[in-house]
Amino acid sequence: MASALSSLRYGDSLSVVAISAATAVLCEAISWLLIYRTATYNSLRASIERHSRKLDAMKSGGSSSTASASGAQPAGGSSRAKKMDRVETSLKDAARELSLAKLKSGAVVAAVLFVVFGLLNSLFEGRAVAKLPFAPVPLVQRMSHRGLPGNDPTDCSMVFLYFLCSMSIRTNLQKLLGFAPPRAAAAAGGGLFPMPDPKVN
Repeated sequence: MASALSSLRYGDSLSVVAISAATAVLCEAISWLLIYRTATYNSLRASIERHSRKLDAMKSGGSSSTASASGAQPAGGSSRAKKMDRVETSLKDAARELSLAKLKSGAVVAAVLFVVFGLLNSLFEGRAVAKLPFAPVPLVQRMSHRGLPGNDPTDCSMVFLYFLCSMSIRTNLQKLLGFAPPRAAAAAGGGLFPMPDPKVN
């Protein structure tokens, strides 16, 4: 397939894009096989969404009650704050467990990407696969012109094009299939290395 596309005017670019798309589909298929179809993943995702809805309801209820009655009793406000803290803690724990569950497929996906990248590097080493419509800033140019001969800043290397395509195609594919990380998990900040809670001294 790559050799057939290479005979076209933009053959190298189309080859890299096609391989990036195929790799994204393969990685999502591996993730579905190892993670997305499991009961653990579905349970954690449902738990995150449930806690998120509960937390939103508590926040909206708290703001409306504060606006209507500014002289509320301190005990009621303290009780509500404690309940919200418990829900937030549960949400962060579920998000952290979801991140840990994804590590199972992460190693396999990383191995696939490493093999594909090595194959592409051997095929397109020292070749400009595309032309950028502008001269990138020096920091970006270090990657976009990596391993290419000459001084033309608009020459695009395989590494740069493959990185952009892989990120964008896989992200949109996850959204299309409904496998994108829940927004509540990102908002909770309960990843593998969460930031310290400012409320805890």
